[in-house]
Amino acid sequence: MTARPVKRSLTLRGHRTSVSLEDAFWREFRAIAEARGMALNALAAEIDEARGTEAGLASAIRVFVLDALKDQAKSTDG
Repeated sequence: MTARPVKRSLTLRGHRTSVSLEDAFWREFRAIAEARGMALNALAAEIDEARGTEAGLASAIRVFVLDALKDQAKSTDG
């Protein structure tokens, strides 16, 4: 496991792209996609569509993962 971002390949709506994510974020991103029964590329495309132009895709994925984990923590605390 590395704390440095690693470049990962994705396909969004038929176009190849890459994002640089740390292993911890990548693992959680994959786990979220699996838990939702979604392909990783489909979830990435959903995040990409919602992110607007102010954030890069990697940043949007990190925020998405953080928000998902915060929501999960709230549901287990309550």
